[in-house]
Amino acid sequence: MKTLEVSLGDRSYPIYIGAGLLASDHVGRHVRAGQAMVVSNETVAPLYLETLRNALDVRQLDEVILPDGEQYKDLATLERVFDALMAKRHSRTTTVIALGGGVIGDMAGFAAACYQRGVAFIQVPTTLLAQVDSSVGGKTAVNHPRGKNMIGAFWQPQAVIIDTDVLATLPPREYAAGVAEVIKYGLINDAPFFQWLADNIDALMAREPGVLAEAIERSCRDKAAVVAADETEQGSRALLNLGHTFGHAIETSQGYGSWLHGEAVACGMVMAADFSVRLGWMPRADADRARTLLQAAGLPVTPPDAMTAGEFLRHMAVDKKVLDGQLRLVLMKGIGEALVSADFPAQALSDWLAATCGE
Repeated sequence: MKTLEVSLGDRSYPIYIGAGLLASDHVGRHVRAGQAMVVSNETVAPLYLETLRNALDVRQLDEVILPDGEQYKDLATLERVFDALMAKRHSRTTTVIALGGGVIGDMAGFAAACYQRGVAFIQVPTTLLAQVDSSVGGKTAVNHPRGKNMIGAFWQPQAVIIDTDVLATLPPREYAAGVAEVIKYGLINDAPFFQWLADNIDALMAREPGVLAEAIERSCRDKAAVVAADETEQGSRALLNLGHTFGHAIETSQGYGSWLHGEAVACGMVMAADFSVRLGWMPRADADRARTLLQAAGLPVTPPDAMTAGEFLRHMAVDKKVLDGQLRLVLMKGIGEALVSADFPAQALSDWLAATCGE
């Protein structure tokens, strides 16, 4: 087992990575009092809820099971978590446990941030994407029809427990979506990791245990360092959004759940690289290396056929990185060198999108 730390002063917390952790005492040791609420979904709960329940020794353990899918990451579904907490009379010393992928982690965390003005929560991510990205860093949110993750809060967990065994049941498409976020860390600030991924992509896609554990650890280590330096995304943490502005536009336009988040981010990262080449900031050879690695992971690298430049621009206009009416993008100067910038002509973006997607 590996243990990392997200260093945030009195809000610091551990990330445990290893096989069989779901059945161990690692979750229970972070339940603050004798009361806990597990939030899971209809896909994950039948697989892992009983294992978690047997590993916990608490006075009161309840659960709320939500429908599975990005399309349910909304305020109406979130209300079911609050209803369960109140119906079972959970106090402000309760602990919310998120057992599931990124949607469950985001919703359970946001519920914990809001319930009685904030209660403890623990992340137990069951998808690769959640293990390497959304479970670490305290971003919690739900979607709005006009924009993804537009309603949320920063709320750090007590711990993140990553059981690598649960990935054995993850469907190939969900697994590949998680690999997109792994590749992202190599692209933004870790060129040696990118090269390691290029050298080991076949083994990673085959889920070879040693390679998979190494990829998860290095991804979590990279993210923990970024979060520790900029917890609430005032500066460098925005680099973690490489590909997300284009990707969120795809998700919103196509309908939440049509494209998986990691698939949209993969396409968005290729678009960010291509636009960086268009601006003369990134060598074409580096953009091609990024595209090739994402393709090797079985991920989409071109936007939806029917999505126009106008649709991209309309959805990107409500991105969280828009400040004072000005769109900022995470762009690239090369492999392992990303930057957040608004220093590009708006017309250049419009013209490039039109050439890429059509008017």
